[in-house]
Amino acid sequence: MLTRLLLQDFRSWQVLEAPFNAPIIAIAGENGAGKTNLLEAISLLGPGRGLRGARMSEYGRRTDGQARSWAAAGRFQTPHGTYDIGTGADPDGTSERRVFRLDGQPVRAQADLADRIAIVWLTPQMDRLFQESASGRRRFLDRLVWALEPTHAREVAAHDNAMSQRNRLLAGGRADPAWLAGLEDAMARHAVAATAARRGLVARLNAVMAAGTATGAFPAARMDLVCPIGAALAEQPALAVEDALRAALAEGRRRDAAAGGAARGAHRADMALIHLPKDQPAEMCSTGEQKALLISTVLAHAALIAEARGFAPLLLLDEVAAHLDQARREALFAALVTLPAQSFLTGTDSEVFRPLQGIADRFRATPGILVPEAETGSR
Repeated sequence: MLTRLLLQDFRSWQVLEAPFNAPIIAIAGENGAGKTNLLEAISLLGPGRGLRGARMSEYGRRTDGQARSWAAAGRFQTPHGTYDIGTGADPDGTSERRVFRLDGQPVRAQADLADRIAIVWLTPQMDRLFQESASGRRRFLDRLVWALEPTHAREVAAHDNAMSQRNRLLAGGRADPAWLAGLEDAMARHAVAATAARRGLVARLNAVMAAGTATGAFPAARMDLVCPIGAALAEQPALAVEDALRAALAEGRRRDAAAGGAARGAHRADMALIHLPKDQPAEMCSTGEQKALLISTVLAHAALIAEARGFAPLLLLDEVAAHLDQARREALFAALVTLPAQSFLTGTDSEVFRPLQGIADRFRATPGILVPEAETGSR
């Protein structure tokens, strides 16, 4: 559980020190009060690029047109003890990469933090997940996999790096066949490993969603991995799938050169969610139903992480009440109370969180200020 958050010159927050003492944290405030910025800072305490996927230059609070050096730190209380994670801009200014510290000591690789922390989020931008391109759904799926399998991000990054090099060589028109073969071998190996991890997550998540104990009154859902490599892995051994993909990449060089990218690989995967009571894909459901399906998914995922990894994740739900009617909001709050995870909720209307009084830590956010709800005089 995150028990304290410290921010310095992070986006709209000049200085913040906030204690958290409950498994549910509800933050209300008008648009522009910095609620999403606060959740983004928490998301950056784990590996990855955070809930906005922003560039380093965007994090620092801007004064006189210049971005200031920024930092975020959290204290976590676990059954195995207390530890501190910090991240921010390089204080020496020698690197453009985000730096991390664990209990004051430098962290060599972001993936090392995955053994300590898992963070999952829903944002209003994800409400269009099923109307936009497959890349957004694939990133959503990969975040779920990464929280369960810390090495997954390395496999995806290695595949994408080999693919980018192959694309550049093919575009040049004079690539060494042996060099291309080496890159295609790397693509095949990492694509199969990444796809196997995606398949594993989908199977385990579907089992939790089928049980229904973590998702409460939210609709039963099924996740499908839409991926030729995944379909092949369901029928053949991994080595055979690697060989077939390697051969297909070699055969397709001329076509890929003309198209400007590889027609096969881990980057061609997509994710689908099915509303089981209606037997209907998410893209055919209403906006409210799509939101409910995503909530059902992240609730099940949080329960799966807690069971599989022995520690509860952080669940960041930005403006989660949007598109939810009163019955669904009450169902969400009831599910969060029983969930083995710490949840952070934001919204513009503090009255939405009234059912959580006595259960959650409730805060009021105004630009640059975060105070307990009780101190505002509104209940």
